[in-house]
Amino acid sequence: MEENFKNYEKTIKRKHRISFSPKYKEEFKTSVNEIIFIAIAEKAFEKLGWDIVYKDDFNIEAKRTEAGWMSGRWTEIITATYTNGNISVKSESLGNEIWDAGKNSKRVKLFIYAFQETLRTFDQKALQELEKEAERKNNWDDYIIPDTLPKPVQTKNPDFAIPLFGGLFISLILGFTLAFLSVKGVYLIGLFEFLVATALVFAMKYFIKFSNYTDLKKLQYLLASMIILVYASSQYFQYEIILRSNNLERIGFWRFLQIRFSEGFTVNKTNLGWAGWIIIWIVQLGITGLITYLKIVVVLTKYVLERVPAEVVDFACYHFIKNKSEEEVRSALAEKGWSDKKDQDEIFDAIGGLQNVTVLNRIK
Repeated sequence: MEENFKNYEKTIKRKHRISFSPKYKEEFKTSVNEIIFIAIAEKAFEKLGWDIVYKDDFNIEAKRTEAGWMSGRWTEIITATYTNGNISVKSESLGNEIWDAGKNSKRVKLFIYAFQETLRTFDQKALQELEKEAERKNNWDDYIIPDTLPKPVQTKNPDFAIPLFGGLFISLILGFTLAFLSVKGVYLIGLFEFLVATALVFAMKYFIKFSNYTDLKKLQYLLASMIILVYASSQYFQYEIILRSNNLERIGFWRFLQIRFSEGFTVNKTNLGWAGWIIIWIVQLGITGLITYLKIVVVLTKYVLERVPAEVVDFACYHFIKNKSEEEVRSALAEKGWSDKKDQDEIFDAIGGLQNVTVLNRIK
């Protein structure tokens, strides 16, 4: 952050907010149009050192980073919206705090000040030049169409069998490991769900690479099934381990579950009854599912982006921005050596990956 903004920030009078997701909002008017507003707002965010995560014709968002003892973390998301000369600026806390200590009001007021100060550095002629520059940038007018593109890298045909059977194998291994630790009394709620999710996604990362299979929806269904299998098989493996380690007669898995329900689930010497088992299973599935969903999107996005050279993705994006149809884009790609439909589909997947990056960055 530039020094003059640091000095102004110290003078801001805070307005505290308390809620499950504290936020603060202010509005002001501007005489510039939406194109200039977004351009000036972008420069203001850059001067403040905030990370721009999204922008369109009327909105721009940035996240403020705060240094941590290991790495930086985003603390607030600041959104500025243009509506017929009226600017709405909102700051919302990220994380799990319920009292923002006035930080959101500081972010809003600081951005408004930075915007106005940045705007003052432009005279009318400079604003006109800025508008033209922004339009050129938005329309990719300065993009130079390359004479050639990198050749497609040979990849195998997508094979769903690899993640399917690999996922089945990994799920059973995790189920057994979870059962063994649970029987030994080594189980921490939250930590183990995180570790299970991490292990599933880590394995799926390589299954995706080996299979070249990138259908996100089907992979999500597969991962959901894997999560259920992990915890369901864990119950069965616990049944087997308990019987074998104590030389007990086989009573049947269903009878084993009935006994568990009748005895209830105990936490810190407090028996929660049969409902305790339902609660813990819901917690296990919920935490693991949420973490897995977020991680698999990141893994898949990284893979589809690495699979295609950036120059080729830019070439396709340029044609889409110029309002070319999918068939026209495919034709243009074919002229540059990307004639195979599978290779072209991978380019479109990469473009979708860029959109996923934006969505992930905007998550609050």
